[in-house]
Amino acid sequence: MAIFLTIDDLDFTGKTVILRPDFNVPVDPATGEIIDDSRIREHAETIRELSGKGARIVILAHQGRPGERDYLESLRKHAEKLSEILGFRVSYVDDLVGDAALEAISKLKPGEVLLLKNVRSHPDEGREASPEEHARSEIVSKLSRVADIFILDGFSVAHRSHASVVGFAYILPSCAGRVMERELKALDRVLENPEKPFVCILGGAKSEKSTSMIDYFLARGLADYVLTGGLIGQLLLFAKGFDLGSVNVRLLEKRGFLKFKDEAVRILEKYDGRVKMPIDIAVDMDGRRVEIPVENLPSSYPIMDIGHRTIEMYKRIVSEARSILVSGPLGVYEDDRFIDGTSEVYRAVASSGAYRIGGGGDTVAALEKLGLRDRFSYVSLAGGAFIEYISGSRLPGVEALEMAYRRVKQIR
Repeated sequence: MAIFLTIDDLDFTGKTVILRPDFNVPVDPATGEIIDDSRIREHAETIRELSGKGARIVILAHQGRPGERDYLESLRKHAEKLSEILGFRVSYVDDLVGDAALEAISKLKPGEVLLLKNVRSHPDEGREASPEEHARSEIVSKLSRVADIFILDGFSVAHRSHASVVGFAYILPSCAGRVMERELKALDRVLENPEKPFVCILGGAKSEKSTSMIDYFLARGLADYVLTGGLIGQLLLFAKGFDLGSVNVRLLEKRGFLKFKDEAVRILEKYDGRVKMPIDIAVDMDGRRVEIPVENLPSSYPIMDIGHRTIEMYKRIVSEARSILVSGPLGVYEDDRFIDGTSEVYRAVASSGAYRIGGGGDTVAALEKLGLRDRFSYVSLAGGAFIEYISGSRLPGVEALEMAYRRVKQIR
């Protein structure tokens, strides 16, 4: 379980705070207009509270990566959107560590908020390094001189050992913001001592960490069952000896799943009966949804969803669960012909009396499409960091907060 200080542990009156949220949101590359402000709204809670406590708030954030379509060096639009959400003016300066930024910081009054330009515009930021190394970077060394406290609020950037994520915690008193605090407490609830039975539902089309997540949950006795769909479900069927058909095997190879076949075989041998895979699947047969038992594979048509026999099996298991974690849709939910698996299983989760947590980009998008987001106990907006954390990986940002916690406790 992560151990860290929170906003409740520090005095912010008149203090200058470096706040690192995640303002990386969908934008229109042509105009820079923000398409979805969900993340900014989440972090606004932390900012509003700090402002009310009399802090001078300096925000370090990013939008995209240099060279990518969604990269914006200027975050002026983000400052305007945050101003709209907060109901008071958020200043913006098109500078990061230069005289203009330092002067703007020096002029802040208690309660005021300043957003600096994209922190990824500085070459120090994208370099993976230790907190000690990053503490010597220009970003951290210059800004820490004019700040009193660092707050990491962006769980979704905590898997990056970047200067703005880990460097300040090596020097300044540091704590988690409200978004970070909620995220860690929600995840630790299912990763440390989940109420049983605990069911983990894994799907989606991304190969990274798919088998390691299953192994992590089962090897530690956390999950009672892992229910699979999407490409991870197909990988397990393939590892079990089912011939999926060349069109489906090629997709597994293209998405990087086949390199995990041996690991999938080992998992099925080790956890027989606790890893559930589809017993029937839905294929796209010339535009029609057609369901076939897995015994009737191979298929010359692409597999698009789990079938209704699998749906009913999964719903029965979900109905008995007391803790449920959902990561990834169970089929191609974007196409309404193949949304049944995701829709019916997600609705069963939402209607259960279990502690229900979901995360990952496609999971959130599916919950939004189905109108179920508010019916989950907690929904994480993080992508890579969520997957890393629930796979048992240590996140550099979390470790930096733990380091800051230990330093304070030693002083006391």
